[in-house]
Amino acid sequence: MIFGTNPARKSAGRAFLLFSLICLPVLGAAQEISPEIAHASGASASGVAAASYVVGEADTLRINVWKQPEISQPNVVVRPDGMITVPLVGDVKVSGATPTQIEAMLVSKLKQYVSEPRVTVTVAEVSSKSVYLIGEVARPGAYSLTGPLDILQIIAKAGGVTPYAHRKSMFVLRRVEGGKQKLPVNYSQIIRGKHPEQNLSLQPGDTVVVP
Repeated sequence: MIFGTNPARKSAGRAFLLFSLICLPVLGAAQEISPEIAHASGASASGVAAASYVVGEADTLRINVWKQPEISQPNVVVRPDGMITVPLVGDVKVSGATPTQIEAMLVSKLKQYVSEPRVTVTVAEVSSKSVYLIGEVARPGAYSLTGPLDILQIIAKAGGVTPYAHRKSMFVLRRVEGGKQKLPVNYSQIIRGKHPEQNLSLQPGDTVVVP
């Protein structure tokens, strides 16, 4: 007996081939996203909100100039003088500005070299705003301060306190004019909902000590 081709299977094969020819080019094109779409989320790859984060010295920026790879900078570190160097433009003061403001500055400066420049600036790495956690926690170290962060939150980020921590004797060392200020923190009371004022909002340069 000779088996013939199943008409239903042959029809399904033709339909799949037609779907592939139509959809694959569209899917491929979808991978190329304009800077405007990428920027619409309002956040960089590091999760820093472009509209509100203020760039500081030692931060790493990613600068993309649409269709201008020779001008784009995949990783440029803000120097201690608050400047970065961009091809054609030269030195640009970025410290104290948001990524959105930096984009506007670069667009203005590039107009004399590039027709209708489109620039996207994201924060690749935050180094200018850090707080420090030392002592009896699971993961002591430096933590980036990209938004509001309090005592409970940084200890949670660090994996919690160890069994040897003196929970009632924690403190924060904060830089103030003329020296450092020691701010007591009773962690045991905070986690019980008492004395919420001791759950301090941290500032850049703060050191949380867990004895």
